[in-house]
Amino acid sequence: MKQQWKPGTLIYPLPAVMVSCGASPEEYNILTVSWVGTICTNPAMCYISVRPERHSYPILKRTGEFVLNLTNEELAYATDWCGVKSGKDTNKFEAMKLTPRKGEKVDAPIIVEAPLNIECKVKQIVPLGSHDMFIAEVVNVQADSAYMNPETDVFDLAKAKLIAYSHGHYYKLGEEIGKFGWSVRKKK
Repeated sequence: MKQQWKPGTLIYPLPAVMVSCGASPEEYNILTVSWVGTICTNPAMCYISVRPERHSYPILKRTGEFVLNLTNEELAYATDWCGVKSGKDTNKFEAMKLTPRKGEKVDAPIIVEAPLNIECKVKQIVPLGSHDMFIAEVVNVQADSAYMNPETDVFDLAKAKLIAYSHGHYYKLGEEIGKFGWSVRKKK
């Protein structure tokens, strides 16, 4: 038997990313977002949803640039901390001992300690209610070579130990149970 619930946002798990923004070191900030996702492959596009009252919102709106920094087990504490503290009151890079470095294609900083940095330029802001959706084109990706598979030269997501967010909790990613197309692959 199924229970009926009021409409809600229960599409979980989601990635937990640290979004870095700001055009100069004086305004660099980090906000943690789990309402993030892929929109399109060609051109590569993604989105983040941000509440207008967040400290980073006017920075994102004015600069039109941000970086999605994927997070891993090593960054779990900083990921949570940057989500509950305001950049209005503290320098999150300094407080969490994270290293900002200007992006290659955007003025926003990457977080050097993150395994993957996805540089984005905002194409459209859609007001939706409690959050506004920032639709952005991916203009560059930086991958930490420590997580590259030396045999295939492919980024090893399992080795990066990425984390996910599910309804108020952070989780390690689990064991692989298949890969795209495995359900229809011919048996040998």
